[in-house]
Amino acid sequence: MLEHHSQPPNFEQDMLPHLDAAYNLARWLMRNEQDAQDVVQEAYLRAFRFFSGFRGGDARAWLMKIVRNTCFTWLHANRPLQDAAEFDENVSPPDYHAPNPEELLLQNDSGNLLHQALENLPASLREVLVLREIEGMSYRKIADITGVPLGTVMSSLSRARGRLRKALTSVMNRNKMHGSRRTAAASA
Repeated sequence: MLEHHSQPPNFEQDMLPHLDAAYNLARWLMRNEQDAQDVVQEAYLRAFRFFSGFRGGDARAWLMKIVRNTCFTWLHANRPLQDAAEFDENVSPPDYHAPNPEELLLQNDSGNLLHQALENLPASLREVLVLREIEGMSYRKIADITGVPLGTVMSSLSRARGRLRKALTSVMNRNKMHGSRRTAAASA
């Protein structure tokens, strides 16, 4: 009887397919394309360095945890005041200015509205939404990646969805109000 041994883990085979997901999470957490690229590069270096400790299982979840930790390490070092407040869920988000007509035109398509509303969420809520709704990860995997209990993931997702719904409604109402003022001014 022959014993079947599974192949030893292969970094390129196991980790490179998840590059887009890693970048996507970093982009949403960092809010900056260049910083996200830098963080993903650093995360992949860390993953490579610690790959011998990877015992198989879900390579994507393992990598996303490294990306997440790298993002927060970078944010803590480079933007300590700005992003520290985002993780205190008792702090309300800063009021953002009412958009001018040019900004409204740019935001008019629904993808931009969703993007803007998601950007305005605190990082902890943005993170769970991205992992669940964009990356399609299970609650259990999100709990593992973020290091919080499963119940906290579920309540954070519920809170994030509610905040996102509220932010979208607010942005859409501002756009409608602004559009009706423009129509009234044009017909006057």
